[in-house]
Amino acid sequence: MIKRFHHAQITIPKGKEEEARNFYCGILKLEEISKPESLVGRGGFWVQVGDQQLHIGTEEGVDRLQTKAHLAYEVENLIEMEKLLNNNGIEILESVAIPGYERFEFRDPFGNRVEFIKPI
Repeated sequence: MIKRFHHAQITIPKGKEEEARNFYCGILKLEEISKPESLVGRGGFWVQVGDQQLHIGTEEGVDRLQTKAHLAYEVENLIEMEKLLNNNGIEILESVAIPGYERFEFRDPFGNRVEFIKPI
């Protein structure tokens, strides 16, 4: 029986870890957590999201702008998050309405599709 997600993984281009830390840890304020020593040499880093983890790995040859795959983060204040992204040059994208939720989408600096969602 599946209990829950333990972690999700996205990828960024190799060598872009510091730029990704600036976005995910600096702007979005996610806490970086230690990777097991056996995985450190693979590049990337991990962050804590609530009681789950996001693994940010490195990968070349991927056009992240061509995929609908995404992570949806539940947020407390959607307007505050939209302002934060706008102030950091991130374009907000149109989203199809879902009953019972406010939401919007954007692409992170590496092209990964991201959704911020809040129950109403």
